[in-house]
Amino acid sequence: MLARMTSEPEQQIGVGTPDAFQRLWTPHRMAYIQGENKPTGPGAGDGCPFCSIPEKSDEDGLIIARGDSVYAVLNLYPYTGGHLMVVPFRHIADYTELTAEETVELAEYTKAAMTALRTASGAHGFNIGMNQGTVAGAGIAAHLHQHVVPRWGGDTNFMPVIGRTKVLPQLLADTRRLLADAWPRPGV
Repeated sequence: MLARMTSEPEQQIGVGTPDAFQRLWTPHRMAYIQGENKPTGPGAGDGCPFCSIPEKSDEDGLIIARGDSVYAVLNLYPYTGGHLMVVPFRHIADYTELTAEETVELAEYTKAAMTALRTASGAHGFNIGMNQGTVAGAGIAAHLHQHVVPRWGGDTNFMPVIGRTKVLPQLLADTRRLLADAWPRPGV
């Protein structure tokens, strides 16, 4: 039986002082907060998710596209819908460790990501970058990855600024499919 739907806020005993705020529960974020799936050390065999993702199917790993030396994958803990990363297959920590071929393919995949995001979601702009080292904000510092974060005019609304909440309107599997379909194909 379905619970009765109401627009009145539900009062819950034990959740603090009653107030007029609605609660948007995001229990999936607890895995990130608690460091679930984080590597236990700097080596490729220390549980690096960027090393294990390519062993999965594209759907299970949320992989959008695979190249010879890099792949594009959705971020499990995105800043915005469509937030993806371009990741070398090789387990390296620093940008200066990329080979010339890896550097070129990482750049080409970043361009392809922008094209796919514009096609699939009409992104107006992008934040693109890498956090090199833990002190620079890298969540997984042992494996290089470049963030491609789509942006839209007015996307910095009250939810993240005042409400300290990110609202993602689409399931990651659906976003992965849209971007994979929009990914530019060489020679097409």
